[in-house]
Amino acid sequence: MKAEVLYPSQCYLGEGPMWHAERKSCFWVDIEGKTFFEYNFIRNETRIRALDHRITLIVQDNNDQLVLGLEGGIGHYDLNAEKFTWLIHLEKERYRHRCNDGKVDSSGRLWVGTMHMDFKEGAGSLYCLSQSFGLKKKLSGLTISNGMAWSPDNKLLYFIDSPTNKVQSFLFDERTGDIQFEKDVVIIPEQMGSPDGMAIDEEGMLWIAHWGGFGVYRWCPVSGKLLEILELPVPNVSSCAFVGEDLDYLLMTTAKQGLSESDLKAYPQSGNVFICKLSVKGTPSKKYVL
Repeated sequence: MKAEVLYPSQCYLGEGPMWHAERKSCFWVDIEGKTFFEYNFIRNETRIRALDHRITLIVQDNNDQLVLGLEGGIGHYDLNAEKFTWLIHLEKERYRHRCNDGKVDSSGRLWVGTMHMDFKEGAGSLYCLSQSFGLKKKLSGLTISNGMAWSPDNKLLYFIDSPTNKVQSFLFDERTGDIQFEKDVVIIPEQMGSPDGMAIDEEGMLWIAHWGGFGVYRWCPVSGKLLEILELPVPNVSSCAFVGEDLDYLLMTTAKQGLSESDLKAYPQSGNVFICKLSVKGTPSKKYVL
């Protein structure tokens, strides 16, 4: 497997990759750049949209509607009207707090983590937002709430709090959204970097972006073993998502954040978005339909 640059986005902090099947597009964000990108697979065109707020995640509502996680809460973006509106505030009153990663579960609930922008230990939380805007805090005492994925049978939630260098599994009640800690399923050695964003394939294996680890690593959550490494020519790999009509491509975001001038000279493709054709397919992302 060899990854190629999909688009030279040069993001300071690329994140939040997502496949939009109806538009045949993939989306991602530059958190610090307050922008989000749309790359259309049919036309091979990229469009960049800017907001007045840090954007951290994108999930799909209906065909041309997006739901965004931001600094201050959750918002809605109409791609036809090019219009942004706030939906709900989330830790807006807390100084230097913002949303981070997030996903939608099989019942259409949006799960979104928060963090302090100076990485204050224990300042973050994990929330679950119902489609009627009922908000519940599911976990607290987190530092960098990050990757999430559900097992193919929807009985487990896999979750990453990056500084722990672990993937945890939680028993998941699909009907109620209740979670209960089960165990640590993957423990990542420090020399491999820190776990960041995460995707799951149809075989139930976890693809984890390793910040400081020069790639995306495929881990087995049953055995805890490393299965393979998809290497990238940049150190800070931030997230990944399965994209394409057959969900057999992996889209990977990267970042310049945390790199010195000499690092950037050594790794000039930092901040670009990479793509790679895989032999395994991903699972479809869910919609948060308002």
